[in-house]
Amino acid sequence: MLIPSAAAAATTSIGAHEPIYWVNLGLKNGIDLGFFTLRYYSLAYLAGIVLGYWHLGRMIKAPGAPMAQRHADDLFFYCTLGIILGGRLGYATFYTGGDTGIPSLWLHPSELLALWHGGMSFHGGLIGVVLAMAWVSWRADLNFIRVADYIAVCVPFGMLFGRLANFVNGELWGRVAGPDVPWAMVFPDAGPLPRHPSQLYEAALEGALLIVIMLLLYWKTRARYRPGLMVGVFSTGIALARFSVEFFREPDAQLQSFAMRTGLSMGQWLTIPLMILGLAMVARALVKPPLAGRRPVIT
Repeated sequence: MLIPSAAAAATTSIGAHEPIYWVNLGLKNGIDLGFFTLRYYSLAYLAGIVLGYWHLGRMIKAPGAPMAQRHADDLFFYCTLGIILGGRLGYATFYTGGDTGIPSLWLHPSELLALWHGGMSFHGGLIGVVLAMAWVSWRADLNFIRVADYIAVCVPFGMLFGRLANFVNGELWGRVAGPDVPWAMVFPDAGPLPRHPSQLYEAALEGALLIVIMLLLYWKTRARYRPGLMVGVFSTGIALARFSVEFFREPDAQLQSFAMRTGLSMGQWLTIPLMILGLAMVARALVKPPLAGRRPVIT
């Protein structure tokens, strides 16, 4: 455990601001139930999924919905599986191999379902959700792009809670901050120097800001009648947010050399295709004529 006095001594030479010590915030990584510890990381995913499901239910009651409640129920189930399996598989594939090219979690398959241990890839979870949407759309004969539009409005809820859980866990901290960052924090296991609380940056940009943008886009405009517009805005927004925050986020220890060699982190490289795809979808949606004003809800 980091000793605050040692950290203070290490930071006196780099600025006048006294850093915030994460250990002094009184945060815990879960709720102790005696026989079991309920991790906030797991609760964050649950809260994001439940809130997204609730909001999807509200959205499909409005004119122009491409699905009925039974389709939303199916999406809730399959997207949850997609998030968990895709997120863990993505983490195992992209973030645990280091320079060896052999993902360590593949050596211990049982760990892939240990969500409470942390280690989830946004890009892997996104792929899992896309596959889940494709399956439900194909089976129910729904328009995949329009389904994706509606799901895109709900995803930022999960991003907000997930990043806040990262902060509560004291993980995925940022790079060492300069003396002009009064909110810099000293995190456990991250050395004595104050760092950017990049988890909060991501919660603000990928979560709170995108929630506002997507809700306004859906409820205050006619974006729902332009297939691909909402999912395009989400994809572009999440990509820009992630790419920007990665400049303040410390690369995963096993991928430090990769970031130094390529000039960008793994998260940034994985985000570039998403940004291009999002911009293309926005352009396509704006060029094509919108759907008719009121389309019947599928029942």
